[in-house]
Amino acid sequence: MIVSILGARPQFVKAAAVSRALVERGLEEKIVHTGQHFDDNMSDVFFRELGIPAPALNLGIGGGTHGQNTGRMLEAIEGVLVAFKADLVLVYGDTDSTLAGALAASKLHIPVAHVEAGLRSFNRRMPEEVNRVVTDHVSDLLFAPTETAMVNLAREGIKGCHLVGDVMFDVALHYATQVEARPAPIEGLPAGFALATVHRASNTDDSALLATILEAFRRSPLPIVLPLHPRTRKMIASFGLAIPARVIVCPPVGFLDMVWLERRARVILTDSGGVQKEAYFQGVPCVTLRDETEWTELVDAGWNRLCPPASAEAIVAAIEAALASKPTPATLYGDGNAAGKIAAILAASSATAP
Repeated sequence: MIVSILGARPQFVKAAAVSRALVERGLEEKIVHTGQHFDDNMSDVFFRELGIPAPALNLGIGGGTHGQNTGRMLEAIEGVLVAFKADLVLVYGDTDSTLAGALAASKLHIPVAHVEAGLRSFNRRMPEEVNRVVTDHVSDLLFAPTETAMVNLAREGIKGCHLVGDVMFDVALHYATQVEARPAPIEGLPAGFALATVHRASNTDDSALLATILEAFRRSPLPIVLPLHPRTRKMIASFGLAIPARVIVCPPVGFLDMVWLERRARVILTDSGGVQKEAYFQGVPCVTLRDETEWTELVDAGWNRLCPPASAEAIVAAIEAALASKPTPATLYGDGNAAGKIAAILAASSATAP
């Protein structure tokens, strides 16, 4: 019995590919949803659109600090793993749900498999960096998306690593036809627009940085489409800031609508890890509103440029540079069968073998 721990939008997307591959291999899986993302537009819509099996259990844990969430999840997941008699726990990425699932399993001596292992921003001030490092060090099977991730794991002396490619690339290929046939998720979109997502605490919880980002959006050479994360909406109101009139605001959108917007954007601005790759998959240049990225190969290949939100002028200049760029096509994230490779390795694992 494989128990998969999910809690946030990027994990739902990855699970769409992996859960399908597990079924094809005849492996039994139960999904536990921690509730970290609980809004319908951040959670349920992904299960509906992507055909992910319904969670066996939703823990309903979210809305607290990192410590509160991780502690409450750890306690709840421990009981669930015992009740489900889990043979292996599958975790994704770098969220509090990931860390809690990995710690609960390792303390019960249940093998842990980590999808998207080996990523490093080398910024320990990011909670996500701490989550991914600790998770990698307690995992038994580590599924790396890139050669760079494999190098990082080897440098830290971690064993059980497999280079499989990126499951998000699997998803992008699988749903491309469905996305193209969808109607526009927003009425009255201009012919040319930039798409933006902003949600990281390092940007949203600093009033000066958040004001700088909004000012850059006001000065942008293109109108900005902004699916507004609940956290960001809350902090804008808390700081008494105003969203510029030329920014087209909408609620968070599902995965398929997000990809629809990505495919038609001329440039994407984000502080998300997953959206950086989604931009690349759709052939759209990206500006990452951070000091660093886990996906360094995108910067090296010219598809992504880092721009810490220190000044509105710098962000606008980065947008203009991205619009003028002509990145070289490159194959960076595998052959589109990462989930199949993961399922094959899990099927051969003593923890899940019949």
